[in-house]
Amino acid sequence: METYTHSRDHVQLHDRLFTTLLPAEQVQERVREIGAELTGLYREKRPLFVSILSGAFVFAADLMRAFDGDCEVGFVKLSSYSGTRSTGDVQTVMGLQNDLRDRHIIVVEDIVDTGRTLHFFLNHLRSQQPASICTVAFLRKPEAAAFPVQVDFVGFDIEDRFVVGYGLDYDGLGRNLPGVYHLSAP
Repeated sequence: METYTHSRDHVQLHDRLFTTLLPAEQVQERVREIGAELTGLYREKRPLFVSILSGAFVFAADLMRAFDGDCEVGFVKLSSYSGTRSTGDVQTVMGLQNDLRDRHIIVVEDIVDTGRTLHFFLNHLRSQQPASICTVAFLRKPEAAAFPVQVDFVGFDIEDRFVVGYGLDYDGLGRNLPGVYHLSAP
């Protein structure tokens, strides 16, 4: 059984069809804009970009390349999804190894829907006494918000629909797509 087909307007992953939401060119333009804004704020502060794995790794890599200054990177793996639905529980699968005290932290998240994952992680970060915390989300679903989290920089606000591409997956497939696709109606 074929599990992956792709055209400019659609992609099929496993048994689901997805339609283009954000083309690759639009994604890259917005990443460059956010990178320039972060450069203006953090160029002289040597920030630590903290990428929340696995979904944010593509965005974090591009965002760091768009940042014009010294910076470092760390990774944390938090999990709250199974298939196309959130489980409601946030689990730390892999934690940071960096000392965060007095550091300027830029948290890079792939998508903020309910806000549960970011809310959980920000509380954990604050306890480590960083100099500052800035949050950057590639995508945000304002309609789905259930937890009060501030997102300082948002790539795109989108409707509350399941999406893949640019680091986001459906059961392991689609992370390598350069654009973003939403689940087509069944």
